[in-house]
Amino acid sequence: MTLDTIVEEIQKANSIVLLAHESPDGDAIGSVLAMGIALENMGKKPDRIIKEYPRRFAFLPGADKVKEASDIEKYDLAIALDCSDLRRLDGKEYFENARKTIVIDHHSTNTMYGDINFVNPVAPACCEILIGIFTYFELEINHDLGTCILTGIITDTGGFKYQGVTPETFEFTAELLRKGINVSEIYEKVLETRTKSNFELMKRILNRMEVLEDGKVTFTYMTNQDVKEVNAEPGDHEGLVEIGRGIEGVEVSIFIRQDEDESKYKISMRSNNNVNVSKICYLFGGGGHPRAAGCLIQGTLEQVKDKILSEVKKAL
Repeated sequence: MTLDTIVEEIQKANSIVLLAHESPDGDAIGSVLAMGIALENMGKKPDRIIKEYPRRFAFLPGADKVKEASDIEKYDLAIALDCSDLRRLDGKEYFENARKTIVIDHHSTNTMYGDINFVNPVAPACCEILIGIFTYFELEINHDLGTCILTGIITDTGGFKYQGVTPETFEFTAELLRKGINVSEIYEKVLETRTKSNFELMKRILNRMEVLEDGKVTFTYMTNQDVKEVNAEPGDHEGLVEIGRGIEGVEVSIFIRQDEDESKYKISMRSNNNVNVSKICYLFGGGGHPRAAGCLIQGTLEQVKDKILSEVKKAL
């Protein structure tokens, strides 16, 4: 019934905007671009708004159609993809002003903030949910659509290594392979290739990394000054939080970076086995997955560090 309602709203909407969470990763971007292609195949002309588009995803079909903003103030329909909370939605003003809103997501912390909500927390990626939706829509998953979808699946599963991967994930991937989608090429571009700025940031955060709580926690950070000095672009910080998690004995990796509003810091957290970092981030207005989550905290670097470490200690 929910999918029937979604189709109905799409069909009657003259103007549609697609949105994702701030600091978008591969799943958020892949979801927006895949939905954009699907809607075009349904005869629509959606706007795809991503204010900070990471250059590592410039190869994706439809990337050239992404906008930073729109002149339309009140869309007939706004679709939020891969975003659990309105507070984290990039371009939320378009969502709030839209006549009708739809949320498609896979985060267990989703607050059901749309008029229509299609949320499957079992799916390891929002893009995996889209496969089922597009199949229901009777849309052919062609090469372009499949490339965007597989990018989201590969990035949100860490290259199929995270616990959320299901048998269906591999079945979907096998089907996309049969359609000629180049899995190894996507894997290399989104997981293995670093920009020079990303490499320079990695050196800095490694030099600052602290191993705390008897080796169970790593903490590191970057500032806006770092961004300027290495000429970093949107997305150049991606993957840095994973470095700490890979150290033997570490349960929680904490990586924080200064926001444009320099009185705030964005926190990225990863865990290995026992700590649900989404619960910790939820305390600060964020969210995510049990093993990967984020939030935004106001304060000085030391204040933010103390706040997040205090909650991590309780969870260990």
